[in-house]
Amino acid sequence: MVIEFQGISKRYGKKIALRDFSATLKPGIYGLLGANGAGKTTLINLLVGLLKADSGRILVDGTDTRTLGRDFLSQIGYLPQYPEFYHDFTVKEFLRYMCALKGIDARKGWRQAQELLQAVNLQDIEGKKIGALSGGMRQRLGIVEAVLGDPNILILDEPTAGLDPQERIRFRNLITRFSKDRTVLLATHIVSDVEFIANEVMILKEGSLIRQGAPKALEDELDGMVWTVTISSDTEQDQFADVKISNMRRDENGIVLRLIAQDKPHPDAQLVRPSLEDVFLSFFGEAGV
Repeated sequence: MVIEFQGISKRYGKKIALRDFSATLKPGIYGLLGANGAGKTTLINLLVGLLKADSGRILVDGTDTRTLGRDFLSQIGYLPQYPEFYHDFTVKEFLRYMCALKGIDARKGWRQAQELLQAVNLQDIEGKKIGALSGGMRQRLGIVEAVLGDPNILILDEPTAGLDPQERIRFRNLITRFSKDRTVLLATHIVSDVEFIANEVMILKEGSLIRQGAPKALEDELDGMVWTVTISSDTEQDQFADVKISNMRRDENGIVLRLIAQDKPHPDAQLVRPSLEDVFLSFFGEAGV
């Protein structure tokens, strides 16, 4: 299955949410990276049919999604940024209900639901009411609901909100296993969510697609531009007012700065290997401290 975005634009009044967005997605994991307000959720809402584009079109295997209708939507598993649940349902009742809505055989669907609950470490709560679950547990339940039925397309909007570090790792492993022969679009502003698992990363800024490529290829664009230097005091930070600082930490020798600059920013600065976070911050980070 191939998804093509062709010149998609969307406005909210005078605000441009998406500007001439074009991209082609094939089976694999695509990380949609951008700061809050970059247009990630708007793009997803256009793909799942919750919004209509002002211009452009979305094709699936060469056919406009507007003509495919339910045939297309039935192939999508979707976890919105703020999923809503029936709080009086137990986990088991909710997942059985979702099987019915998706047209999944009840017995087969529940077997898969149990496997997915095990994968996200929720195997012991199927009898609990959703309203009694923590935010992180509800987020994991949303992941189960999205994957239920083995959709060809999985769309996840800020899926790791509320998850602790161990749950994030488990989530990434689950998505990697699920991605075989499927298209996964994972929208986030958390670089670590996609740095290792994404086949390609798309960077959105103010509604425009400014970069797309494999993580390593994007990192290579900053080769020779990422530096580290240790300074002895806070006052020395003033000399880097025009340089983007991607990270800083204190140790016994002073303050260690990670800098993004075309030219060597300090006589003692040493080049280091760029990371995807450096790429992200090169577009969205602020100069200086």
